[in-house]
Amino acid sequence: MTDINAFIDEKVKNNDVFLFMKGTPDFPQCGFSGQVVQILSYLGVDYDSANVLESPELRDGIKAYSNWPTIPQLYVKGEFIGGADITREMFQSGELQQHLQKAGIEVKQSA
Repeated sequence: MTDINAFIDEKVKNNDVFLFMKGTPDFPQCGFSGQVVQILSYLGVDYDSANVLESPELRDGIKAYSNWPTIPQLYVKGEFIGGADITREMFQSGELQQHLQKAGIEVKQSA
């Protein structure tokens, strides 16, 4: 396992909710990352994140890790949930909230 894969694996497996994004939660640098941040903030979910713009190795590494071509990428309890479109659709249907609650993650708001 490469160093970047080990870094990604550690983040995904040691955080209940983790978001690989462009920018930071306080300053998203793409609209799609901003959408996922808004959803998680609305739900009051505690999460950690990594800015893929800080490292080309991380940006390429997360795409290979998940076999998913776009960023952001949301993980819950080590499971890849999806990017912005999937996260938004799951949120709008209530499926994301249910998934988080089943995983034992506190959700403060419902859609």
